[in-house]
Amino acid sequence: MADDLEAMEPTLQSILDQNQLRWIFVGGKGGVGKTTTSCSLAIQMAKVRKSVLLISTDPAHNLSDAFNQKFGKEARLVDGFTNLSAMEIDPNGSINDLISMGGEDAQNAMADFGGMGGMMQDLAFNIPGVDEAMSFAEVLKQVKSLSYEVVIFDTAPTGHTLRFLQFPTIMEKALAKISQLSTQFGPMLQSVIGARGGLPGGQSLDDLLAKMENLRETISEVNTQFKNADMTTFVCVCIAEFLSLYETERMIQELANYSIDTHAIVVNQLLFPEQSNDCKQCNARRKMQKKYLDQIEELYEEFNVVRMPLLTEEVRGKEKLESFSEMLVKPYQPPK
Repeated sequence: MADDLEAMEPTLQSILDQNQLRWIFVGGKGGVGKTTTSCSLAIQMAKVRKSVLLISTDPAHNLSDAFNQKFGKEARLVDGFTNLSAMEIDPNGSINDLISMGGEDAQNAMADFGGMGGMMQDLAFNIPGVDEAMSFAEVLKQVKSLSYEVVIFDTAPTGHTLRFLQFPTIMEKALAKISQLSTQFGPMLQSVIGARGGLPGGQSLDDLLAKMENLRETISEVNTQFKNADMTTFVCVCIAEFLSLYETERMIQELANYSIDTHAIVVNQLLFPEQSNDCKQCNARRKMQKKYLDQIEELYEEFNVVRMPLLTEEVRGKEKLESFSEMLVKPYQPPK
């Protein structure tokens, strides 16, 4: 047991050393430092991989703020790097793109509805889960393109992220069911569609079903990759407080249910007051944090637990993020 504990070093070096790793999710409760951690991990990953993509799937995007550089729905190189790109998924923009990709037929269909078409678009923008669906559409694009060696997700708070990770399984089951029904009722559907003048764009039912089968195969591939511990891992980010620890435990249990690997926890905003410090609040808070740190050590003895200090200034901009990222691979040494 002692050897096992020694083997779990308090850094994310094991993630950098996983050569086959393709997908990394960084998640946790709101306000615990997910974006700072994901940006820092991306910087370290860019040192050991040919190409890295950092994607924000959080509707309240922060990558632009973290790097002091504007990012959008297209991947863009981060200033000062040749192999690190970033993008922020915009669900509303993605839906507009989907409508325009449908060509004139889709746009005319919306126009035919008049004011109703506009309302339907507004509804589509606000459907619960649309963020997750559009984020997943971006994953599918990356699976097909293979443009980047590693994709890191700066995720939305826990609930959204868990829904996003369920998406492949739900979609795969749904498409398999549609495929089964189309086999049973295909001839009948074909005659109904033929009687009504066919599908938009002159597509046949067989073309549509072939596209859906291709989509199902791609989603199945994503599902397989997400559940492969060599290809996918989840980094939990928390702070040493009860609610954050509780949510981290809930997330780890859910990830186990989805068969998604997680073996690293980053604990942010830790206080390391000097022994000579007589600040009552600092010492009281440190005592509370130590209690939850001890619980984390006890609960997650098979995890790499990284302790990150509370800094005296915000971590924004390339230089500060690089400095912060070093502490993910070299344990922080508190002052005596």
